[in-house]
Amino acid sequence: MITFAVVGHRAVTRGDFSLNDLPGGAGRIDILCRCLTTSLFLSHDMRRDVECLLVLLGEPDPPKTIRFSGKDVRYLSPDERSAASLMKKALLLPVTGDYSFSMPGVAIRRGGLVRLLEEQTFAVLDESGEDIRTITDLPQAFLLSDHENMSPEEKNLVMGLRHISVGPRSLHAEHAITLVLNELDRRRS
Repeated sequence: MITFAVVGHRAVTRGDFSLNDLPGGAGRIDILCRCLTTSLFLSHDMRRDVECLLVLLGEPDPPKTIRFSGKDVRYLSPDERSAASLMKKALLLPVTGDYSFSMPGVAIRRGGLVRLLEEQTFAVLDESGEDIRTITDLPQAFLLSDHENMSPEEKNLVMGLRHISVGPRSLHAEHAITLVLNELDRRRS
């Protein structure tokens, strides 16, 4: 299973946001939507071996993590509005420390980056890391940030992790995911 975890620094943690204002009123949840669809969709198919974890840190009730499983998710189309709609439904659930399913393949729980790092070893996507093309043993779990850089606290949390670069320039999060998946696909074929 390939895992992508994306930290959404301003992504709202309530389900009453408007689907008509994802960049503004939903705290740039549009970025998380693009990361989700990029990680799960192929042309005319779904990546069933991928899981996407969205860490929402915005107001009013952070942190929350929404998990999307490519093998189980239903009713997801490759557009931002569809992804945001599924996130919105998940955010309407009462949230506990355990994952609660809002739909097949979509679950939410309380907790954020600290908890994820306790459960799984991630490689951080970072333009100053090791070149992905020179690494022989690619990890299966990748952590990246939305449009904002990681906070000093987050940088401290990931300091000891492996840092991997998909290129020398800073890219949009969904583009970095595409490049990682392309490299994994090439190695598997």
